[in-house]
Amino acid sequence: MLYSPTPAAGIAGLGRGPASLPSQLAFKKFSYCLLSRLFDDTNKSSSLVLVGGKDSFKKTKGVSYTPFVKNPEVPGKRAFLTYYYVGLGRITVGGRRVKIPYRYLRPDKNGSGGTMVDSETTFTHMAPEVFERVAGEFEKLMKGYKRAEEVEALTKLRPCYNFSGIETPAFPRVTFHFKGGAEMALPEENYMMAGGEVQCFTILSDNVPVISSGPSIILGSFQMQNYHVEYDLQNERFGFKQQQCN
Repeated sequence: MLYSPTPAAGIAGLGRGPASLPSQLAFKKFSYCLLSRLFDDTNKSSSLVLVGGKDSFKKTKGVSYTPFVKNPEVPGKRAFLTYYYVGLGRITVGGRRVKIPYRYLRPDKNGSGGTMVDSETTFTHMAPEVFERVAGEFEKLMKGYKRAEEVEALTKLRPCYNFSGIETPAFPRVTFHFKGGAEMALPEENYMMAGGEVQCFTILSDNVPVISSGPSIILGSFQMQNYHVEYDLQNERFGFKQQQCN
C-alpha cells in the first residue's frame, strides 16, 4: 500500500499473493516514487507505475539492483509467501559496520529472520537484537549532542537530540548494503525527523524478540522517501535510485 495525503478509498495490494494488483493484471514490474513526508499536507501524490510486455525485461537507467531472496515456506504461515525479501548483507553507521549476527539477516526454515520491503510500514522496524546494535553505534557517534529523553518517552523514538542553538548538526550516514553491491545511503531526512529544536532517529524496534515471528528487518516508506523503487518480478530483483519525487 502507498501512502497518500488524501483519505484512502481503498487499498491496492502489491504483494506476491494471487489477490494483489500486479498478480491480477499480470504485470511483471512495478515501481513507485514516494514523496517527501513534507508534502503530507498538500494535494500532491506519490506515483505508481505498472509495467508489462517487453518493457518488463528492460533495466531502468541509473537503478541499482539486488536479487530477491527466496521466500520461506512455512506450514500455516502463508503470509510469508507474499512478502518481498531482499538480501541485506550489512548496515553501516558513519562508515562503521554494525555487528549483526547472520541469523538475523537471512530467513530460516521457520520464517524467522531476514529483511523485507514494505511500503505500508511507515518507519523501518528492526528486531530488538538488531536495533540495539544499530542505535548503539549511532549514539556513540552522536555523544557530543544533548539527548532529549522527555521526547523519547513521549514518542517512543530513540535516540532523540535537542539541537537548540545548533544550526547544522552533523549526523553519521546510515547505509544499507545489499547482495550484489547495491547500496542505499540514506539522506538525513530519511532517518531523522525534526520537531522544533528536537530531531529523532526514525528506525525503531517493537521490542518483541524474534523467535519464529517473521522478518528481523522491515524496510519502511519513511526511509524510501525520494527514491525510485522498483520491483522487477520478471527478473526477480529489487531496484532503487535516489531522485526527487515531486
